Amino acid sequence: MKILVVDMTHGGAKIASEFSKKNNCEVFAWDIYNTLKEKDKAILEAQGIKLVDESFYYTNLEKTSSSSEKDDIMVVAPVHCNLPYPVHMTHHQAVGFLMKDRITVPIIEITGVKGKTSTAAMLKEIYHDENPLILSSLGVELVKCGKEFNLQKDISITPASIITAWELAEKFYAEPSTGYYKNREHKKHPEEKLNQVGICIFESSLGGTGLADVGIITNIAEDYTIAQGNSRASKAKSQMFTSKIVVCDHESYQKIYSKIPNLPYSPNQTPPPLKQGINTFSIKEKSSGEGSNSDEVNVGAFNINYGLHNTTFKVKVMDLETVDGNIVNTFFEVSTFAPAPYHLENVLSAICASLSMGTPAEILIKELANFKGLPGRTSIRNYKGTIIIEEINPGINVTAVKRAITMIKGYDKPVLVIGGSYGVTCEEIDEESLVEVLGGLNEDIPVILTGDLGRSIWDKLEKIPIYCPEIGQALNLAGEKGAKNILLVYRSSFSDLSKR
Repeated sequence: MKILVVDMTHGGAKIASEFSKKNNCEVFAWDIYNTLKEKDKAILEAQGIKLVDESFYYTNLEKTSSSSEKDDIMVVAPVHCNLPYPVHMTHHQAVGFLMKDRITVPIIEITGVKGKTSTAAMLKEIYHDENPLILSSLGVELVKCGKEFNLQKDISITPASIITAWELAEKFYAEPSTGYYKNREHKKHPEEKLNQVGICIFESSLGGTGLADVGIITNIAEDYTIAQGNSRASKAKSQMFTSKIVVCDHESYQKIYSKIPNLPYSPNQTPPPLKQGINTFSIKEKSSGEGSNSDEVNVGAFNINYGLHNTTFKVKVMDLETVDGNIVNTFFEVSTFAPAPYHLENVLSAICASLSMGTPAEILIKELANFKGLPGRTSIRNYKGTIIIEEINPGINVTAVKRAITMIKGYDKPVLVIGGSYGVTCEEIDEESLVEVLGGLNEDIPVILTGDLGRSIWDKLEKIPIYCPEIGQALNLAGEKGAKNILLVYRSSFSDLSKR
């Protein structure tokens, strides 16, 4: 079979490499964005992969579309790629196909517009004693017998990174130096579990691979366009409905996914069919209004007492379906880090997913009590006697900024420090909308802009705020202005440690 893998920028090189290992596969690679370095081209060619350009694509697809013969070439492309002819397999589907017989342990996949990495971090805490392998925006991590190992930093969350993460784990467990627990008694970890991954937690952009026992859609906070305006994030992320059990925030499910007809999935046309086994979650006070019924929520939070460092709330679980086909109905109380409603929604996604996996509520309660936020993402720290609430995220969008500002309004003497960098994700922030949000703030919340993004906004605001090129300068200035609580909203890559 001839296979054309499109887009070497977003994991295509890895997918092409894996297909080249299959029998009777002739693999072609199209570097549609022209980002491959010469050494990477040489590596692909050494594996027998032929590098082609758009003329190869058009010649072969035009021939196929104009004849009644069966396609003689299979096109594999990312869901966000705008191509004129139908794609036979998305990158997500390709990873599912390539890895379905290689990963034999339980899998949780996470997609969504916001909250993916935070949800992954909470699941890592919950399954800390199960030797989890975690792929997230922070990198590839592995926990073995309670000890954490970072296997790779600076990795994307394209679906192909799942292959890389699993291979890193295989290599880790094959190394004799990592087997020093082998001859030690460890009551929590039976001998047979010492040298293997126990569960996989994979963060993935724009959908799921079909590998997951439980697939999570955290939210569709902003349904941004993809494929040059020809599709939307919600449609791409609907690939997660190929999981055995789907966990989705109640609002997104009601407004978007419950209305999708049960049609076969074609990457460029219709979403995949919705399966049975869909569990939703919501803050109960929010589940009201037309078309919504709080009683339909499988996992709901109520009696919520928000705190900067610790939030306590009760959880009602109703008719939740597990991967084993059991139905769960229960009540319990949770205390964890969730200073604002949008943090609590992330907690609920982790709770709903864990319960869907069949994890007892007692374990969730215990492990979430240990979660103190994600350093450099959403966390609290002291800086020269001032509390800093950090929201540092490569995918910060206007919705996230609005939510963060709403949170800080209730605190004493707040100052907003906002800015960041360009080019840290494929989707840039909507500056015009952000200018509108910042321009509408009153003087009760002073604004200090920083970074390249801050400079651009500074030029567009009528009410001229203060600009500082560096974060340190901005934080010092906020302290000089008497701030007791600083909200730092910064769009940055996690690899840029100087910004954290």
